[in-house]
Amino acid sequence: MKNIKAIVFDAYGTLFDVNSAAKKCRNKIGSKWESFANYWRTTQLEYTWLRSLMNRHKDFWQITEDSLDKSMKTFKIDSLMKNELLNLYKVLSTYPEVKDVLNKLKLKKYKLAILSNGTPDLLNELVKSNNLENTFDDLFSIESIKIYKPNFKVYELPVKNYKIQPDEIVFLSSNTWDVSGGGNYGYNAIWVNRNNAIFDNLDFKPKNVVNNLSQLLDLV
Repeated sequence: MKNIKAIVFDAYGTLFDVNSAAKKCRNKIGSKWESFANYWRTTQLEYTWLRSLMNRHKDFWQITEDSLDKSMKTFKIDSLMKNELLNLYKVLSTYPEVKDVLNKLKLKKYKLAILSNGTPDLLNELVKSNNLENTFDDLFSIESIKIYKPNFKVYELPVKNYKIQPDEIVFLSSNTWDVSGGGNYGYNAIWVNRNNAIFDNLDFKPKNVVNNLSQLLDLV
């Protein structure tokens, strides 16, 4: 890939492990912890899409709490665990290779940014809790436009900020719909396929597919 000026990452599921909050409570939740975590994430995403379609915006933290309420009832998890799970969601762990890859990319002088559904406060806390404060040039949140991915206005944010073209951006996400959203907008969109999943049929095929972010270093 040539003439790349910025590398932009999705946050949740790409840099930060969305299941790590429930995983840290697996002794209390029991063997259903992973099914519960996946259901919570799926419900959270569904709420972002539905609220965008209904023009009934709530910020990502409110949606995270609403989707947790439903998930805890569905899996019959003690309501007293709610605050613990929410607090852990604020400090999700990175995937193992993330810090090393970001440090190496930083040396290559690209603009590095996050483009996320998360609120500015959530993104800042995630970055701080994982000691990544000096890594990113920008943390772009949909809260500045109050509509969720994969609306094209979200993908415009880095383009307008950096005054560059979409094809001068490499965008990475573990979410196939997000890769398709960024790719259809014009990004060089790469799918981070950590779980050997199947890509969606949404009028876009990723420029590349990687199993983890370490493989990005051979592409840029």
